[in-house]
Amino acid sequence: MPMSSVMRLLRTICLAASACFISANFVNAAEALPPELEKLKAALEKYKDPVVAVRDGYFSTLGCVMYESGTMGVHFLNPRLIGPKPDPMQPTLLVYEPVGDKLELVAVEWLIPLATGIKTKPELFGHPFDGPMEGHEPLLPAALHHYDLHAWIFKPNPKGLFHPVNPDVKCPEGPYTFLEQPPKSVPAAHE
Repeated sequence: MPMSSVMRLLRTICLAASACFISANFVNAAEALPPELEKLKAALEKYKDPVVAVRDGYFSTLGCVMYESGTMGVHFLNPRLIGPKPDPMQPTLLVYEPVGDKLELVAVEWLIPLATGIKTKPELFGHPFDGPMEGHEPLLPAALHHYDLHAWIFKPNPKGLFHPVNPDVKCPEGPYTFLEQPPKSVPAAHE
C-alpha cells in the first residue's frame, strides 16, 4: 500500500476516533449533574414509583400541565414541605410524565407561596427561583402568588436544567391535560 494511502487511512481513522471521543464527551457532559443534584437525585430514586411518593405524603394534582413552549407534566405536591425556606433535599413537588400506562419521574420543583412571609427571592444550587407569579390556573388558583424552581434531574431538558418547561416531555390528549398560559408576574411582598 503506498504511503499516501496509508496516511489517508490513518487520517480517516483519527478523524473518526476524534469524532467519537468528542461526541461521547458531549453526551456525557450534557447528562452530568452537579454533585449536589446527583445527591438529590439518588435520594429521590425511590419516587420513581409514584405509589411510594403518595405513601410519603406527595399527592397528585391529576392534571398534566402544558404550555405552548413545553410541558411540565403531572405534579405531586407534599403540603408539609411548604414553607418560606426551600430544603434542597426535599422538593415540594415531584413532576411525572405520563408514558403509556405509567408515570415516569422527570423533575422536581420547590414552591414557596408569598403567604409564607418570604422576604427575599429564594435561590437553590446557585440559581434564583422564578417569580413571584400568580398560581397556574386551573390546578393552582391564580390567587396563590408564589416563587418556584424546577430541576429536570431525571430527564434532560434542552432548554436548561432549571427551565420551567421541557419540550421533550409530553402529555396525552384527554380531559386531564391542561394547556395553560404562562402565569402573570406579581410584585413581591418585599418590593
